[in-house]
Amino acid sequence: MSRAGLSCPGCGSSNIVDDDLYCQAQLVCMDCGSVVSEGVLATDEYVGCSDVSYSRTTAVTKKPCMNLKKGLQRVKALCQILRVKGEIEELSQMYYKQAYEHESFIKVSLQKKEVLAGCCVLVSCRLSNWPITIGTISYLVDDNQQMVGAVFHEMVKILNIEVPNISITDVIEAHSQEYKISSSDVPEVLAENFKDLTKRAVALVELAADSWIVTGRTPTPIMMAAIYLSWQSLKPNKHRLNVSLDKFCQIAKVKRLPPASKRITEMKEMLCKLGKEIPWVREEVTPHNVVQQLEDILKYRSTLLRRALRTHEDALLAECQDSCEDSLTEETAPSQEQNPHASCVEQLELNAERAQRPGGGDDNPRTMPELHRDSQEGQDPAPNWGKRVLFAPPCVVHAKKRRVEQPKLKDVTGDEEISDSEIDSYIRTPREARDFALMQKIYEIEKS
Repeated sequence: MSRAGLSCPGCGSSNIVDDDLYCQAQLVCMDCGSVVSEGVLATDEYVGCSDVSYSRTTAVTKKPCMNLKKGLQRVKALCQILRVKGEIEELSQMYYKQAYEHESFIKVSLQKKEVLAGCCVLVSCRLSNWPITIGTISYLVDDNQQMVGAVFHEMVKILNIEVPNISITDVIEAHSQEYKISSSDVPEVLAENFKDLTKRAVALVELAADSWIVTGRTPTPIMMAAIYLSWQSLKPNKHRLNVSLDKFCQIAKVKRLPPASKRITEMKEMLCKLGKEIPWVREEVTPHNVVQQLEDILKYRSTLLRRALRTHEDALLAECQDSCEDSLTEETAPSQEQNPHASCVEQLELNAERAQRPGGGDDNPRTMPELHRDSQEGQDPAPNWGKRVLFAPPCVVHAKKRRVEQPKLKDVTGDEEISDSEIDSYIRTPREARDFALMQKIYEIEKS
């Protein structure tokens, strides 16, 4: 704004304007740029105050930071992918704001904050009885399940949330909705009813839990294996039986999980053990044709489980009796050679009397301890008990070999104590003494 009646003392120009510099006003000549007069502050009094940043003086309310905005957008995107209700989306965003402002999550990596967004959606779904698994969330946030589980438990503990447990039926029902195998998505030969598929998959997972297959395993690959086998067994025609797991996942438009193939193999082995107990099945039940017997196995699973366990126990008992008879035959063989005309009862009585005598009737008292020691050294290590039972947890059947620490070598000084067993090994038997003397004579004859 120009000032009339004023002139510049330098050039005489009357083009004088106000130039406000921060809080101090000045009169400046527009032609030569000279400062005609300088303004003064509005007050000369000192007011005690502290330095305040510009953003804090101008902001009326604190605005959310950029990472918080991105996190809320990620929560909204996850809710839209899962197609949850609006109440679940609002609850997820509320939990994310509370957890984000907590000191445990305010200074973490962006990856953990993205996992936190998925955990908030998971908690909100669980509270609203919407069945979602950790495997689904880890797939959506593109992170491993261990990381998602750790952040989930930490967030629940910090926010003091009681998350209810969900039913396996609800989880499988929600998981099976991801498979696009309805009549509108695939040909009629490959199409399957959603309710029938869920019902059979639930029964198969329950049977797998009874046979320890589910123990300690990630649920998503087990559900994929159960849905695949259920889909084949509902209409066991050549079109479905020839479809592999990879092809099935391509048809259903889902991502194949690598552990699902192993779960299918384990389930088929379990089904074969039960299918062999079906009385009206005449052909041999193998992993290739056990899917055709799946309906009968699930229908009579309790009876088949009892029969399979009883058959396995009878087989173990018969094996034990055979081994005992073999050992008894080996023990009675020397006595039968001495007295071939004696009866079996007499031989058994003779063996009992020999066993009651000190030393077991042997002339050399060192023979039995040495035989016992040799038998212990020759025995193999104790076999895995999980392979002796019909069904056992996977961690027992496929137990990891523990590393055995090798004893440190000690320096030999010659003053070590020698055990009696070691001394006995140096003492020659009469036969060894005769052989040694004979070899010495032969050596002296050849030398002369």
